[in-house]
Amino acid sequence: MKLRRTDILANLLMATAIALIVNFSYLLLLFGTPRNDRRPNIPQPNIEFPGEGVLSVSPDGHGYLIFNDCDSVYVPQQRVRWFKLHDGDVMEVDVNQGRHEGAKPSLNRIYKLNGEDFDYNQFFNYPSELTEMSVQLLFYLLLSFLLISFMTHSSLRQNRHYSTRAVVRLVLLSGVVIVAMYLLAPVPDWYSGNIRPNFTHQRWFDSMLVLKFTFAATISIFYGWLRLLVARQQFAEMEIEHLKNESLTTRYNMLVGQISPHFFFNSLNSLSMLVREQQRDQALNYIDCLSYSFRYIIQNGQNMLVPLDEELKFAEAFSYQYGIRYADKLFFEFEIDDHYRSWQLPALTLQPLIGNAVKHNTITKHKPLHVTIRVADGWLEVSNPIAPKLEPEPSTGIGLQNLQNRWRLIVGVEIEIINDGKTFTVRMPLQKK
Repeated sequence: MKLRRTDILANLLMATAIALIVNFSYLLLLFGTPRNDRRPNIPQPNIEFPGEGVLSVSPDGHGYLIFNDCDSVYVPQQRVRWFKLHDGDVMEVDVNQGRHEGAKPSLNRIYKLNGEDFDYNQFFNYPSELTEMSVQLLFYLLLSFLLISFMTHSSLRQNRHYSTRAVVRLVLLSGVVIVAMYLLAPVPDWYSGNIRPNFTHQRWFDSMLVLKFTFAATISIFYGWLRLLVARQQFAEMEIEHLKNESLTTRYNMLVGQISPHFFFNSLNSLSMLVREQQRDQALNYIDCLSYSFRYIIQNGQNMLVPLDEELKFAEAFSYQYGIRYADKLFFEFEIDDHYRSWQLPALTLQPLIGNAVKHNTITKHKPLHVTIRVADGWLEVSNPIAPKLEPEPSTGIGLQNLQNRWRLIVGVEIEIINDGKTFTVRMPLQKK
């Protein structure tokens, strides 16, 4: 049985509470009415007794009371031993008549022994109240702990659907534990003063014991069942959350995969232009920036959040590549307070925004494009003036939609898109580290 420490502690606490509740009524009995569990019934003196008799004890331990009229009364061996009777004792008693015709009468109650009133209480040796209470508490604590532990077994907590075999096995196991514990229940012996297992007593069925036992078992099973249902619900919620995380990771990887090909093909076109124009130094620098950009994509493609400082370095690398393509016509302005450089945002956020600004606006020497990247009150803003091309390029909307989806999946918030006809701005809340 696999139980965590927290489970064991919780089970012990509940078992202790059940044991205290079960024995609370017993404690009341200790201070209220005399204890009479399993005490032999002592009949009241309401039957006339035949007079004095002389006890004769046979070698095998059985006794017979002989009266003057030669009548005799049988004295069981157990009574002779319990009451320490001896051969020749003079006794005044009453008798039990035999239930069957011809049956010999037997000793019922002793009133006087050798001329003195007979005191039954001196022969009953009951254990101390503290001892009995301690044993009872430990027993019911153990009973409750076992039943609760069986009900909260880890294999059941992690099983979404109960099979018939599992239910039958649980019921049978609980039944075996209940029967075994009932037979082993500690019961005081009035004669010896010892606390013995229930099955060793002649009268092993006791109504008070059955009542306590039923209460303890019922509460333990009910509590264990509730804990099992709660644990299984928590386990199911953890599985659902795990599946959600896997789904988010898969979707994020798919979205990142949409960025790389678009960026890759544009970069190759710019590099091809430098090679054709035989601009060796710029081509080498371009290759370095391109290498850094793709290294950044590979290293951070699986990361959900990255520091703003790393994202800005990546933006500077690919802005250089755009600067090569649009020499003296495209400008980037970074207005970032150092305080915000450690704040975080989803990786590869700036690339699609700069790419869309370049793609959808006219960029000429007479109309250069200025892209501003700044942080205001914890919000990252990327803005550019709107200068539509005479022949707009076809757009699938993948870039901006991709960005919206990634922020919704990773951060759980929506980005703000502002288009007033003159300036296009995208605002995104940065996350404190």
